[in-house]
Amino acid sequence: MSFRDDLAKVIAGNSRHSIEAYAFVLESLQLARSRKLREIARARKEALEKQPNASEETKGAPAGPEKSKSEGPSPMQAVGHVSGQEFCESARRLALRQFGFLARMVLDSWGIRSTSDMGEIVYSLIASGHLEKTPQDRREDFDDVYDFATAFRPTLASIIRDSRDHNAGMRPGKQK
Repeated sequence: MSFRDDLAKVIAGNSRHSIEAYAFVLESLQLARSRKLREIARARKEALEKQPNASEETKGAPAGPEKSKSEGPSPMQAVGHVSGQEFCESARRLALRQFGFLARMVLDSWGIRSTSDMGEIVYSLIASGHLEKTPQDRREDFDDVYDFATAFRPTLASIIRDSRDHNAGMRPGKQK
């Protein structure tokens, strides 16, 4: 069975949200993970540059020993994990970038009226096995992260900043 078929079953079990809402949540999650990985890579690079005797061999090595599967996710797997708050901030940025002043209205039409709604979608994807969570993750992590009425009031500065962040993540030749 394909992901699309599986997703249809998930949506059937949670019909409050449209397929567009699920697509938006998955895209927001991807952006949050990409952003976190870029920040970690930047921090590692800066830390290595500050080490006076860092050899070329250690520059690409992961920081610390890898864990076995019985101990949980390896450091490289855990690196891509984002918190509920990080996810919600990524979703806010994506909505403002894609829909500008209409972001709140578009999300509302999909059944997303709060950060809690986004958490409901994430946890339905976790329950279906399409996403994973850590033992520290809680459904409540998504509750009241921000107020939609104020968070989706774009300012010129936020639109410019988010546009720069988006462009920084794109590689040459991979324009959307």
